[in-house]
Amino acid sequence: MSMTKQQIVQALLGQRTKWPTTKQLAAKQQTIHSFAHANIALCKYWGKRDRQLNLPVTSSLSICLGTLGSHVQLRVRADADRIQLNDQTLPPDHVAYERITTFLDLFRPPFFDLQITNTIPTAAGFASSASLFAALVKALNTLFAWQLPVHKLCILARLGSGSACRSLHKGFVLWHAGKRSDGMDSVAEGLSTTWPDLRLGLLVTSRKPKAISSREAMQHTVDTSPLYSCWPQVVQHDLACLQQAITQRDFHTLGQVSQANALAMHATMLAARPSVLYWLPDSVKQIHAVWQAHRQGLPLYFTMDAGANLKLLFLQQDEQAVCKLFKELHVVSPWDENRELF
Repeated sequence: MSMTKQQIVQALLGQRTKWPTTKQLAAKQQTIHSFAHANIALCKYWGKRDRQLNLPVTSSLSICLGTLGSHVQLRVRADADRIQLNDQTLPPDHVAYERITTFLDLFRPPFFDLQITNTIPTAAGFASSASLFAALVKALNTLFAWQLPVHKLCILARLGSGSACRSLHKGFVLWHAGKRSDGMDSVAEGLSTTWPDLRLGLLVTSRKPKAISSREAMQHTVDTSPLYSCWPQVVQHDLACLQQAITQRDFHTLGQVSQANALAMHATMLAARPSVLYWLPDSVKQIHAVWQAHRQGLPLYFTMDAGANLKLLFLQQDEQAVCKLFKELHVVSPWDENRELF
């Protein structure tokens, strides 16, 4: 039997749900700082078997974006929530304010002062929601001294944004779809394999928020696309190929399968009725530029999430050549903590 989000929280926290009073917490004047990486899926999460609990139809596999993601500062307030995003105070009717406070309602009675700084474009296809809710759960875990293990934090983060569970790990991350109706087995697992010379290049075609959110586009695709019935089989094949490629450090398989998986996801959106198309003219131009470079012998591939922006995959030895072709490229090394911010 499916459970509500509040029941999930109570099941995970047990006696920890006996919150300190707002007065007790506020007396500490404690500000919690936390950070979570953004993550880019190489095998996509597209479709939910439970929309309330953000349980996916399939498993997925991602890679973190190193130092890029969401920084959170959290403290208790005596009255209404206050949320700042990149130094701008959000009004209560803002979609992000509503989404965040709905999540925080699971952990009342306190009100919160929340300051969010995203080092990636917000709501533009760079998984800013994933890193935000992962960072927020980490901050709550510290504030309330829950001392929860990471697999339980994964479940809490997923209640805010499905792919947030993947942002609690570094490097390659496998999110298990799970089978239980309560989602207690739908957690993310960090893979042990590292790949220090693997690079991602963030190629921005638009920093504007998307006209249709990922969750809206996802559900519309599931409901109306005749191609969606094939998606689970595509993922099953691609996930196995990617896991083997990572183990063997087979870059060409990793790139080819990641690129094909992204295009398959976008194909399901194009076939939806009406269609969902995130690509802009510059997106298509850059796709052709990647393909042209590959035909000329440069080992270069791309992936795309629900947005207009490309993420390029290449190796350290080809970084100079790739940056020469794409002047505005921001290069990310997932295992390097010293890269500059985006």
